[in-house]
Amino acid sequence: MYTVTNYPTKKALIADVKAGKEVRVYQPGPWGPDVQDGKGCIEGPHYPKPHKWYAEAVIKDGRVVKAK
Repeated sequence: MYTVTNYPTKKALIADVKAGKEVRVYQPGPWGPDVQDGKGCIEGPHYPKPHKWYAEAVIKDGRVVKAK
């Protein structure tokens, strides 16, 4: 799954989540775009750039509430 904002690093994603910013997620392809509540894996940066980071996240109402 991806974040709507194309974060260049996992550190930037985690900083926004800790700051309380709204970080929305989506799942491209036939599995999305809706994302279920619970745990998931986020990858970045977005295609066509190669994925350089992965983060475990807790999702609630389509938003990241915790990431590590």
